[in-house]
Amino acid sequence: MALFSRRPAPNAASESTDVAAPAPTGEIAAASAVGTAAGNTTDGTASGEGDITAAAAAASIADAVPEVSISISTFGGPGAAPAAVPAPAPFTLPSPEMPAVTEAVPGMPDNVLLKAALAALVADAPAPQLMNVARQLLQGHLYLRVKGDARALVDAGKELPLSIATRGDERFALVFSGGEALRDAVNADGDTDTSAVSKPAIEVLNEVLTDDFAGIAIDHASTPHSAILPRQLLERALVDLDPELAVKTLLLGARDAATPAAVAGVLVSAPLWLAARTTESGDMGIAEVHTEDGTRYIEVFSHPLELIALGRGDEPVQITGPQLGAALRSDDGITGVIVDPAGPWISLTRTDLAAVLALDAP
Repeated sequence: MALFSRRPAPNAASESTDVAAPAPTGEIAAASAVGTAAGNTTDGTASGEGDITAAAAAASIADAVPEVSISISTFGGPGAAPAAVPAPAPFTLPSPEMPAVTEAVPGMPDNVLLKAALAALVADAPAPQLMNVARQLLQGHLYLRVKGDARALVDAGKELPLSIATRGDERFALVFSGGEALRDAVNADGDTDTSAVSKPAIEVLNEVLTDDFAGIAIDHASTPHSAILPRQLLERALVDLDPELAVKTLLLGARDAATPAAVAGVLVSAPLWLAARTTESGDMGIAEVHTEDGTRYIEVFSHPLELIALGRGDEPVQITGPQLGAALRSDDGITGVIVDPAGPWISLTRTDLAAVLALDAP
């Protein structure tokens, strides 16, 4: 069976960059700061009490992400012959579909993708693990811990203040992936006069950035499965975010026979990125995934963090739907694309991509 069929089991593939395509325009949208794994922290109330003992260290992605060797070839015009490349490195795909929703505390659905990213953190987590946490912030919901009765505050028409912790003069908003992390926070500080409310994650991030917070602390009392992400990273992530969340919404939803065509339809106009790296000679290559039978797919990403989280050292380069169509038309040997290979992902064949292939050349 084809390696990239839409099945729940993970599959092994190989990665190389030997497809020639028109050079994409647009800036490289790598985030300019990374977060840190949170150390011991003390939960703060809405009045701002508390302390964070692990700092959110800002660093460039280029400096922080370990360099991973990948195959590079010429990134030329349509029909350009690729240069010889080394044998591709093995690459294992996660399960393609959204995992089942869990409730560690009954009645409080977990943000399962964010919770899984936090669970994968190790002590002194490397940048790719933290970028994986950051990308999973851009979907689903977050929980806020509120002093007093959140429902009573809402019924009274009052705002729900974000719980915060401080480090020196810096303030960090406290957010939670689910009921288990909230329970850890209550156990850590003993304050039972609190309640929780769920909000869309993007709404919470926008609230944080309209204030003067230095960043967010996620599941701060659940170390080592907690993280601090700085303001610079959150700002950059939202700048590059598709406000419609068109691709991500489809990848996270239930799938049926119409899903491939639906995803291809939004690729026509949604923001897209390819994985690229410049060779010593100045040429640029874009990443492909090869199946065991030699089938070739171009990797396409709905957000730069989807690529950066892979930790391969590639640069995200923005392209348009027409440019993607031109890349596919330039090489009939390319079977299709794989979208967001860090997962949840989907593979699309040329038949699925009819709407993209029909776009006028850029």
